[in-house]
Amino acid sequence: MTKLISVKNTVIAIASAMILVPTLAFAGDHNEQKGAVISYSGPIDTVTVAELLDSTSMFTERNAVVEGKLIKQINADTFIFSDGTKEIQVELDDDIHLPQAIDATTRVRLFGEYEGGNTPEIEVDRVQVL
Repeated sequence: MTKLISVKNTVIAIASAMILVPTLAFAGDHNEQKGAVISYSGPIDTVTVAELLDSTSMFTERNAVVEGKLIKQINADTFIFSDGTKEIQVELDDDIHLPQAIDATTRVRLFGEYEGGNTPEIEVDRVQVL
């Protein structure tokens, strides 16, 4: 009887290992790729803030790339952005971390989603210092 229980425990241990090892291997690979960043230096289609605000409605949502400056901080993650044509409120994602400090004179490129409405804003996914 003890031999049967021992064989049964061995089979369960081997089956568990066969399930867990690939799962752990995939989890390890995923974490290594998480920090990878694509560094592209070619042309990018940008839009002006004036163009965004001129073609807006309550339900407007579209991807947008804008270039300009963060001219004023409203709270921890909300800023006023200007590209020289007009100003708009932008909200930076919590996971955005810049390698250097920026100020109102630093030119940046913002990648995000423009949302119309009572207070039009761009929800920024990525910031590139120019």
